[in-house]
This record gives sequence, structure tokens and C-alpha cells, in this order.
Amino acid sequence: MAGEPLPDAALAQLFTDARTHYGWDDTPVSEADLRQLYDLFKMGPTSANSSPARFIFCHSTAARERLAACVSAANQPKVKAAPVTVIIGFDPEFYDRLPELFPHVDARPWFNWSADFARETAFRNSSLQAAWLIMAARALGWDTGPMSGFAKPAVDAEFWAGTKIETNFICSLGKGTAEGLFPRLPRLAFEDAARIL
Repeated sequence: MAGEPLPDAALAQLFTDARTHYGWDDTPVSEADLRQLYDLFKMGPTSANSSPARFIFCHSTAARERLAACVSAANQPKVKAAPVTVIIGFDPEFYDRLPELFPHVDARPWFNWSADFARETAFRNSSLQAAWLIMAARALGWDTGPMSGFAKPAVDAEFWAGTKIETNFICSLGKGTAEGLFPRLPRLAFEDAARIL
């Protein structure tokens, strides 16, 4: 069911005025806020509703310190300062939950025929779910700071030990400040990035 285009102010909040933040004020993000966020972004589409992403919200100071020890020196202050940094992981055996998530047909054979194919699917769809997380956070009035500067083996060992879940990337969440923001950077023109066939 198609809706109406969002007003310009909403588009600005979601896209044109939104920024990747590096500095954070002291506005707290509560457990209720995180649950509200999850309940919104979980509705975004994934292949066969597979929902392979898994999330650890590093909310406590202790959890953020543990994560900061696994990231690059440049990213450590960002993780420590943000009220929350979420680790977005993915379950390469996500297909085990498909009978629950996609009950119309047994979709497990669509993915479990190849570990490589299943892992690629999980990585792609967890990236998509993380994008929904960012957009949902913006829609709820939060700012985000996605990062890929971390030691994946260290994060996997520290936070996903004993599971098959792997880390995709991390993303800080809260009320951003102007600290460290560059002027708006250029984007590729349509002609440089797209074709219509």
C-alpha cells in the first residue's frame, strides 16, 4: 500500500540534513528507547524475511570500554563518548529460524545448500538491516555514527564467543554534536553513478 511523499522536513531529517556524527552530548538513551528503535527497524525487508542480523547494544560504560579496546585508536573516543554503540552482527545459519519467520514454505533449502552462499546472504541482509537501523534512529530523532575501523576478530571473540555470529560493523547512537563534523561532502552525480536502461 503506497503512502504519500514525506514532507521536506522529514526528508531533511532522514537524508539531506542527517550527518555521520563523531561527538555526542550527554542525552541518555534508555532501554525503552532501544526497544522502540528495534521494534521499528525490525520491520524493514530482508530476503525471505530471514532477519539474519544480530545486535549487541553496548549501553553500559563497561560494555563500551570492552568495545573500545577492539577498535582503532581514532574510533576509541567515539565509542567511549557515545551513550550507545551497537555491534551489528550476522548469523550465517540464519536459515534455522526460517520456519518461524517465513512459515509459508520451507525456505531453508534456498540458503543452506551452500555455507558460502548462506554467509553472503547473511552479510548482505544484515547490512540492509543496519541501514534500516540508521534510518529508524534518524526517524526517532537520534543521530548515528557508523564505523568500520575495528578489529573484527577481537570484536567477534569479545562479544560473540561461543556462537557462529560474526561482526559486520558498529554504529554509535545518541544525540550528536557538531564536534568533528566536516562541511557536507560531495556525492556522485546521477550520471557518474547510475544508468537507466
